[in-house]
Amino acid sequence: MSGVRHRLTIEFALLGLVRRRPMHPYEIHQHLRSDSALGEIWCVKQAHLYALLHRLEEEGFLIGVTETQGNRPPRRVLSLTERGHEAFAAWMRTPVTHGRDFRLELLAKLYFAHQEGAESVQSLIAQQQSACQRMLDDLDHKAVTLAPDQPYRHLIIRFRRGQIQATLAWLDTCRKALTSDVVP
Repeated sequence: MSGVRHRLTIEFALLGLVRRRPMHPYEIHQHLRSDSALGEIWCVKQAHLYALLHRLEEEGFLIGVTETQGNRPPRRVLSLTERGHEAFAAWMRTPVTHGRDFRLELLAKLYFAHQEGAESVQSLIAQQQSACQRMLDDLDHKAVTLAPDQPYRHLIIRFRRGQIQATLAWLDTCRKALTSDVVP
């Protein structure tokens, strides 16, 4: 078993929130609880969020600085380290490769790409469309090699194909909406 731990999508989203400007943990929590786009994707309990932020800091993706606030208690403000910037950028460049990850990971990536502008959205969507096409090609290959007496496995492939085809159509809608700032 490898000693490398795979990052959770929420961890990359936390890096993405802090990459624009330093934030304190409670501010991050409030952002995720609000009616913001990311608040529509995740519901994270405050204690879990703080544990994730602490782990990201321990692993060198975030750095915290304690700031005084006059008469109020000091607060810890988090910033992205160079390692954090690199990890976030690499995550953003990598398309989602499993259908189950579209709901959280792809939505989060689109959120951050939209913040960066139309060029980032176009690039992410083009990469994701290519990845989806490869997924369809793989499924088509599997379907051809399956024996006809395996109807259940054929149905699974048809289901997955349908999901990916729907995602491709949705990505086209995203491209139009997020590069023109008008939701169709």
